[in-house]
Amino acid sequence: MKATEKDLNESPAISSGWNFDNSYTRLVNTFFVKQKPTTVKAPNIVVFNQPLAISLGLNMEALLKNDANFIFSGNTIPVGAEPIAQAYAGHQFGHLNMLGDGRAILLGEHITPEGSRYDIQLKGAGVTAFSRRGDGRAALGPMLREYIISEAMHALGIPTTRSLAVVTTGELVYRDSALPGAILTRVAASHIRVGTFQFAASHDNTELVRSLADYTLNRHFPTLVNSENKYLSLLNAVIENQAKLIAQWMQVGFIHGVMNTDNMSICGESIDFGPCAFMDNFDSATVFSSIDQQGRYAFGNQPQIAQWNLTRFAETLLPLLHQDLDESIRIAQSALSVFADKYQQYWLTGMRKKLGLFTAEPDDLALVEELLSCMKKYRMDYTNTFRDLSSGLAIGFNEEENSDTPDFITWHHQWRQRLSSQTESLDDAVALMSKTNPVVIPRNHQVEAALSAAESGDFTVLENLLKVLSQPFKEDANYMSYRAPPIPSAMPYKTFCGT
Repeated sequence: MKATEKDLNESPAISSGWNFDNSYTRLVNTFFVKQKPTTVKAPNIVVFNQPLAISLGLNMEALLKNDANFIFSGNTIPVGAEPIAQAYAGHQFGHLNMLGDGRAILLGEHITPEGSRYDIQLKGAGVTAFSRRGDGRAALGPMLREYIISEAMHALGIPTTRSLAVVTTGELVYRDSALPGAILTRVAASHIRVGTFQFAASHDNTELVRSLADYTLNRHFPTLVNSENKYLSLLNAVIENQAKLIAQWMQVGFIHGVMNTDNMSICGESIDFGPCAFMDNFDSATVFSSIDQQGRYAFGNQPQIAQWNLTRFAETLLPLLHQDLDESIRIAQSALSVFADKYQQYWLTGMRKKLGLFTAEPDDLALVEELLSCMKKYRMDYTNTFRDLSSGLAIGFNEEENSDTPDFITWHHQWRQRLSSQTESLDDAVALMSKTNPVVIPRNHQVEAALSAAESGDFTVLENLLKVLSQPFKEDANYMSYRAPPIPSAMPYKTFCGT
């Protein structure tokens, strides 16, 4: 139920700007369990996203003065919130499991002054009905990692869930060792996943799937509601969004690390930043996740895994696509068959921009692939190489400095010829590349340094990193150290889920 004007005037929590209207709880309760967060001992807000709070229409002064520690820890429930744990399933490394929010609790859906709807979720908020022997808690490091990566993705212009706050709990969580506990406040367009549809389909109840599909259409794709076959339109829209999203990941060297179906958002946002990382030296086989022993979710596999996940989504919609199962399968297969071409189109369009190309030519794909081949052969840094190409156009290319990479010199000549075939000037190309190729990304060693310092009580390293990452395309001589790749190590870098 939406808060009344009386509530707004009388409640300190609502005077902070919260405006909840919880449509998800109007679905049948098969999809969720009402669940309050578990209170914590000594909540203390350590990171707060002021620009995001302002964009949500929150009253920062009132929020920080009155109840931020308590709301962002779950100790206080704002008026209008209806805390729930959501149910969903998921193919985890190819194996289907019934899951759900084992340590996350959705406070509700906040409506901004402009009328936009966002989920407000507490991650690490305690045991739920879906915890499966887990403690429902989270450690400070993984919550700060999600904060850093999600905000970096936003600054790069990639659709993503975002992070509003991190609160330490004053309690320890126990993994391989005792770690400081924390709770992250996540903001999302919604938490409807491919796995949510798989959960609905597992009940062998077409009307349950239909209710979720109708809800998803109304919430995320309202212009498709009156389509001739609205469920096919839903499938097509999700395919389109995922093709675009994965292409953007690939263009910046991002590796999600755990692309299970429960980690694929229906609305096309990046979600669940566990063992994720950004590539340094280019190699399509790069894997950072400690749990991905077979490389299922390696960098170069991400487009194929996205299509695999979308196929699982399409399977849940089969009873809705057509009354005849064979025809439903044909319709779904036809829809899915375009994913590879859509992805390739989005990816190549983005790669052309990274190379300063305004027009499309048949040989552009070969030009891009030859550059990537050089990067792998000579262990070139993915981010810095693209940024340095634009700098090279401005100051000139020094062949002597690149004499140990003859293939790259040959490629560079071919690229310059391609640039000269355009009507746009080299200055135009530099401008395009400068706003497409980031100067900085969340380098893994810098993220680790920020997390390590924060776990010891020093948040200045984190604050400085977040400041730099908020303007990833800005050239600043003071931030040159953030461009530096890690020192080569005999031990490959590994990321961990943080559960």
